[in-house]
Amino acid sequence: MEGAFPRENRAVAPVKRHVGRAGVAALFAAFSLVLAMFTPLMPQASADDWSAPRTVYIPETGHSLDQLFLDMWRGGGGAAAFGNPITSEITQKNGHVVQYMEYARFEYWPEGDADGNTAFIASIGKELQPIAVQRSVAGLSTPKQGAASEATKFQQAWLPVKATDEILASDTVLYVSATRHTIAGDFWTYWDSVGGEGYLGNPLTEQYTLNGVTYQVFEKGQIAKAKDGTLSLVPVGKLLADKYKLDQKPTAQGDIPTYDEALFIAPEPEKPQIADATDAPTGGLWVDVNLSTQYMVVYQGNTPVLESYVSTGRPGFDTPTGTFSVLSMTPSQTMEGVLGGEYYNVPDVPDVMYFTDGGHALHGTYWHSNFGSVMSHGCVNLPMDVADWLYANAYIGMPVVIHY
Repeated sequence: MEGAFPRENRAVAPVKRHVGRAGVAALFAAFSLVLAMFTPLMPQASADDWSAPRTVYIPETGHSLDQLFLDMWRGGGGAAAFGNPITSEITQKNGHVVQYMEYARFEYWPEGDADGNTAFIASIGKELQPIAVQRSVAGLSTPKQGAASEATKFQQAWLPVKATDEILASDTVLYVSATRHTIAGDFWTYWDSVGGEGYLGNPLTEQYTLNGVTYQVFEKGQIAKAKDGTLSLVPVGKLLADKYKLDQKPTAQGDIPTYDEALFIAPEPEKPQIADATDAPTGGLWVDVNLSTQYMVVYQGNTPVLESYVSTGRPGFDTPTGTFSVLSMTPSQTMEGVLGGEYYNVPDVPDVMYFTDGGHALHGTYWHSNFGSVMSHGCVNLPMDVADWLYANAYIGMPVVIHY
């Protein structure tokens, strides 16, 4: 949480951490980043046949999540961080679209906010303030009628706190200058463990007690400490939806798929079928390489006998198209030189079958396994077992057809 807020000029006692809501969110974010980084390296055949759903149904609450809100929910930790959706999307008079989760409210502003953000987690903690919300706040951790002293404490808890020397020197109290409130003791520990400012935002109140339960309100939520000392998050999204009398009745699922994270994992491409060398023909083979699909088929006449994903030349090092033939073969060779201004040196390249005078070859590849994606300096990179089989059955003059 570096840079989240000033910790003033003092050392802060270390806080024990565990993988809570913030940890789950970070794992999802990291997972999404890894997928984004490596998706272009996945074989194109898989991308053509599959796409992740843009709407899912959550049976636990009987509501669906769609597109942008679905991405926000999954990317931030899903039900572990926000709870499940408890309303449908609601379009307000100003054009904003909102949807309530058990612990949060998602908002979409077509025009964007002051920072240009169009979608974000709403700062709903301020809606618990009795002065700001001129309605009954019953059920929102407010005092029962007649509990005057507790009502006074609740209202006073919203008043800013002065950063005294005593507070700034304390190792058990964190002063947050952004909102001029403190977080102390086990509330600080719990707030930090669930994600701190990044998840709950900064404090809007001091701690206050109502009916034996101690609370503290934050920009995006609320923490409660029960009489037995157990701390938990208050389902503020649910409380506000109840308060505003929003429709929370389950909706029909229809043909929307039930949420499962497995829906968002692309299927593995079909494993190439490699012919058994003992049954394959020993002559008359020819090779077809499709640069669009990064796929090679080896034929005997009109009969395919071997298929595999390959890797051909990347932009600037394009594999030539046309009909060629194998000019020379060598079982192993160190490839070294300068091509397109790039120096390369790859020792002991196996099963080399040259098909141009410019150094283009079919050959085995041990230094990567990203077959199905462009990777090479112009050669046709083959998986090692595929190259072994092809080399054993190839011959000088074997046709090699390369096309898009």
